[in-house]
Amino acid sequence: MGIEGHNAKACQRLCQTDHIESDLTMPTRRDLANAIRALSMDAVQKANSGHPGMPMGMADIAEVLYNNHLKHNPNNPNWWDRDRFVVSNGHGSMLLYAALHLSGYAISIDDIKNFRQFHSPTPGHPEYGEAPGVETTTGPLGQGLANAVGLALAEKLLAARFNTPARSIVDHHTWVFAGDGCLMEGVSHEACSLAGTWGLGKLIVFYDDNNISIDGDVSGWFSDDTAARFRAYGWQVIEAVDGHDAEAIDRAIEVAKANTDQPTLICCQTVIGFGSPNKQGTAATHGAPLGEDEVAKAREALNWPHAPFEIPEEIQQAWDAREKGAEAEAAWQSRFDAYQEAEPERAAEFVRRLEGQLPENFDALMQEAITAIQADESKVATRKASEMALEIIGPHLPELLGGSADLTGSNNTFWSGSIDITNDWAHGNYIYYGVREFGMTAIANGLNLHGGFIAYTGTFLVFSDYARNAVRMSALIPTKSIHVYTHDSIGLGEDGPTHQPIEHVSSLRLIPKLSVWRPADKTETLVAWAAAIKEPGTPSALVLTRQGLTHQSRDAEQLAAIERGGYVLKSAHEAKAILMATGSEVSLAMEVAERLESEGMAVSVVSMPNPERFKQQPMSYQETVLPPAGPTRVAIEAGSSAYWHQWVGSTGAAIGIDAFGASAPAEVLFKAYGLDADSVAARVRALI
Repeated sequence: MGIEGHNAKACQRLCQTDHIESDLTMPTRRDLANAIRALSMDAVQKANSGHPGMPMGMADIAEVLYNNHLKHNPNNPNWWDRDRFVVSNGHGSMLLYAALHLSGYAISIDDIKNFRQFHSPTPGHPEYGEAPGVETTTGPLGQGLANAVGLALAEKLLAARFNTPARSIVDHHTWVFAGDGCLMEGVSHEACSLAGTWGLGKLIVFYDDNNISIDGDVSGWFSDDTAARFRAYGWQVIEAVDGHDAEAIDRAIEVAKANTDQPTLICCQTVIGFGSPNKQGTAATHGAPLGEDEVAKAREALNWPHAPFEIPEEIQQAWDAREKGAEAEAAWQSRFDAYQEAEPERAAEFVRRLEGQLPENFDALMQEAITAIQADESKVATRKASEMALEIIGPHLPELLGGSADLTGSNNTFWSGSIDITNDWAHGNYIYYGVREFGMTAIANGLNLHGGFIAYTGTFLVFSDYARNAVRMSALIPTKSIHVYTHDSIGLGEDGPTHQPIEHVSSLRLIPKLSVWRPADKTETLVAWAAAIKEPGTPSALVLTRQGLTHQSRDAEQLAAIERGGYVLKSAHEAKAILMATGSEVSLAMEVAERLESEGMAVSVVSMPNPERFKQQPMSYQETVLPPAGPTRVAIEAGSSAYWHQWVGSTGAAIGIDAFGASAPAEVLFKAYGLDADSVAARVRALI
């Protein structure tokens, strides 16, 4: 429809109303919204980079939300019972920064002027931790919306756990701004379908229905009946809301808030770049500065005579939410104090979980469990060892919240204390996500961002590709997400190359701040789980086998060294070679070392369950494990060899698989691809 239809009529009407004189001693709602427009177009113009269209188009919605409905306290952006507001169409970041600045958050006008500059708290897309009031990192379209589903689910679960008939301490909404691009992305389908199934009645999404994306009028590539789609998900849909009529927006929000059984989509018909006389309603405002001449004309059209970055005092005061926010938090604190007196144990657990503190005895519990599991010499698959770890950890961590993308039985992510979460039962701790790897991972990021939970997910390693960008975002944000990936190699066998990962472990290791574990047996698996839970705000990937793995013997020093990411598992005097291996190939390396030793060749074995973590250890430790001028190094892993060349140098070798797999029993495949004891021993002999 583009600029025709409702947008054409809206442009005509809005351009007329924009010239009505404003009494700046008593700012109108349009004046307040225009403050967002002015700051946004000025900041983008100064940076000579950015997206003015969305902030100018959604400014009226933001004004009503912030000043009439959003429960927040700019003095304390981390207040536990605050509403969460997510700008999923994160290219419109200046709307968020402007609203935060105007309402009293610690974002100065200089920060606004430094939009998109190096080390500024106002980067091009919102980044969690850079500025107060930013709830998640957005920009990859659709993921903010999926994060918000996780945030809203966390609120529902915590309310079910901690609220009592007499006292409610968890009671907040999750608000989302989303555009056409967010709803085109497949992840929006995955996440919003689940939001309807779960009845997330405190999730309210504003759809910026402006019919424009970067390439122009979307009618040629986005002709969905969006309202029907969301009704099919089980959402309440409020259609045809004039996104530039404050009263209409306010009425729609009241209807949305009144329905606590369904999430709500408010379809707001807006004009992108509203107020830009020559560019509004077109893609020209989407991702480029308006230009100095057009900014000047927009000022005139909006009746905004103020200099760039200048906000009149009366408008600033009308926006300031600090006093109102302090009162809201004080009222909540009074309720919580009474709750704490009446429910001291439950209150203490609430505080511990929201502060992200582990139980005091967690380290001692883990050490005892690791010692015990090391004494068990049984052969098990590390996916089964992961389930064993959950049985140990789960009873002590009520915040542990698991799930799988339709592979629960294969991923072994369900333990004896797991309880299904449904719309009618929010007291559970396990989520059946269905076949939605991307949505699952992005939702889990939201769960972890909210606080009160440590969310883990599960799928086959090869399907981490489906979730790849959400995994990356878990590290970029970062969240404490734990990604459980099973069936980690050709060892899964007959399912064939479509299900056999090759490059996946190496590619995950390339993601900064993602801690990737590929354990060799059940002991290393438990250590990996303990490390993943203890890591402050760092995501982890646990890469696990389908097939059983041999238990490895270790002394106390070796046991303690596992968490360092790499350690000497078998030491040989005057070794001619060091075999480095991970996961299922550690037992292969041990077999090869023993065979060569019987031939008179001394060979050491290093287990590297987390090589990137090993790199973080002091150099003195690294050199005790891998002497810089030591024996020939040979890396062995049933996956891409490219990652390991950095470790073996020009004189060593990286033995792996640099081709797709095949459908056959696992033992046949390992031999066919040269990952059997005979083949590896021959390679090592040749090198030595």
